[in-house]
Amino acid sequence: MTVPASVPPNTSTRPVVLEARNMTRRFGGLVAVNNVSFDVREGEIFGLIGPNGAGKTTLFNLMTGLTPPSSGTLTYGGQTVTGLAPHRVAEKGMSRTFQNIRLFRGLSALENVKIAQHIRTGAGLWQGVLGMAKAEEVGVERRAWELLDLVGLSDRAGELAGNFSYGDQRRLEIARALATQPKVLLLDEPAAGMNTSEKGNLTAFIREVRDRFDLTVLLIEHHVPLVMGLCDRVAVLNFGELIAMGDPANVQRDPKVIEAYLGGE
Repeated sequence: MTVPASVPPNTSTRPVVLEARNMTRRFGGLVAVNNVSFDVREGEIFGLIGPNGAGKTTLFNLMTGLTPPSSGTLTYGGQTVTGLAPHRVAEKGMSRTFQNIRLFRGLSALENVKIAQHIRTGAGLWQGVLGMAKAEEVGVERRAWELLDLVGLSDRAGELAGNFSYGDQRRLEIARALATQPKVLLLDEPAAGMNTSEKGNLTAFIREVRDRFDLTVLLIEHHVPLVMGLCDRVAVLNFGELIAMGDPANVQRDPKVIEAYLGGE
């Protein structure tokens, strides 16, 4: 997955593609996400950080339809997508990976990526599993091979996903997310399970994917150097609330971030 680094584009003047307004989620008496608002611009790499339990993954779940918000709205491309089912959100052009990897462990890497393309074909999910029209199948398989090559797994296309290492499963999940042809890619802890060298390669890889597919990228990540070296802007959650947002240099110096996320160091 080693790719050459690219020069990051200036995204500060680009149009807003995603708007979260007063997003809130309550679970009984627990407020997991509290009145969070932010904008993401087209082509931006936007990082979401915070301590464990800060509400980051819950916010991703609200944005991608896995969990309905208690209140607030999400607008994508000028259309309200609040409360849409996950497959409808994906059809709109937003795709994600998960903190807890979700692959078809009993199917091959190639089959996993082929199935992920079903929302962009005339075939349904089970037609994607069992087979589809021949002409369509050829195109689906070709794209699956291209995506596996992009993430460095084409030489293992026939292996069962369940036999892959944790880091390789992460890469396969990214290929699956790209197979849906998104315009916004949400990555939940993409560096989890990767060694130091792989984390270094991941920064260049995410930039390359952003540039090649003209994507906007949102990511949750605990590896602070990766986030600060990769993202155009960073938002920080603590106890479900947005406590800071801005360019990485300023966020790192924010006293509230230092206290809440960096342990006062």
